Amino acid sequence: MPDSPLVPIIDGHNDVLLRMMQPGQDDPVAGFLEGEGRGHIDLPRAKAGGLAGGLFAIFVPSPHHRPDADGNFVAPEQASALNQTLAMARKFFELEARSQGQIKVCRNSIELQACIEQSIFAPVLHIEGAEGIGEDLDALHVLHQAGLRSLGPVWSRPNIFAHGVPFRVPHSPDIGPGLTDAGRALVRICNHLKILIDLSHMNEQGFWDTARLSDAPLVATHSNAHALSPHSRNLTDRQLDAIGESKGLVGINYGVLFLRDDGVRNLDTPLQIVVDHIRYIADRIGIERVALGSDFDGTTVPNELKDAAGLPRLIELMRQNGFDQISIERVAYRNWLDVLARTWGN
Repeated sequence: MPDSPLVPIIDGHNDVLLRMMQPGQDDPVAGFLEGEGRGHIDLPRAKAGGLAGGLFAIFVPSPHHRPDADGNFVAPEQASALNQTLAMARKFFELEARSQGQIKVCRNSIELQACIEQSIFAPVLHIEGAEGIGEDLDALHVLHQAGLRSLGPVWSRPNIFAHGVPFRVPHSPDIGPGLTDAGRALVRICNHLKILIDLSHMNEQGFWDTARLSDAPLVATHSNAHALSPHSRNLTDRQLDAIGESKGLVGINYGVLFLRDDGVRNLDTPLQIVVDHIRYIADRIGIERVALGSDFDGTTVPNELKDAAGLPRLIELMRQNGFDQISIERVAYRNWLDVLARTWGN
């Protein structure tokens, strides 16, 4: 492990809350706070790796956990999804309440910056797939008041708002229709409330519908370059250009399925491929437009990284690939601070 001082990292996406809902855990909040060795992130491993905070996703799984023959998942019903959303939100806020000041839920970029400076872990509430929100959007307003600051209208399945892109490789993200009328209303209200709109699981038509409609920076919190890994979940060069033109951001996903050019779930995938995606996007749309979006606890990451405690290996590899300290800090946390401040208005 390199001896350099830890660079703070803001992460664009993790699925810790879903992991905490899995059966067989006596007290998952205590496990996270004290260090449990499960999954990719707990508080001790975050501190060991320089992980300063980031977007904690609420994701409600499909009632049938496997896709159909075409790779499509079925969305949960709204009432059930809302109940599960609230249960995960409770766990999220309980992390702060029981942390004895080690964790602070952040609702604006000023709080996020202060937490980084004070070494306080800084989670932000995010929803991945808006199935718990009805067409009336009442739940959205309530969740926003509670602290919701980032939302992906879809996961990789259709719902009342849009059509998530199915998992296919090799394949373009151009699968299915775009935003529905309800989806357009959702985008407008998110803009009004200054909730970040995450495009990571949106199909290409939905991406362009959002780009035409939204007045906020375009952000994909955990996606990669389609030119390097032709997975339907990744971003084409044209999509990357649109994100760059909007002064948005791409958070690089550590999942081997979205890094490799063959789509194979191989844990021996070199960590260098993460740096290759960072370099590709930085060269195409600017170093200010690329950040990190691990997908920890939601995907299979390279063995060379292993978990949050291994993040200094990635930072050191960036140095070895010629990234200077300013560029490393941009990718690690400054770009997230910038795009969130411009999206949230503070």
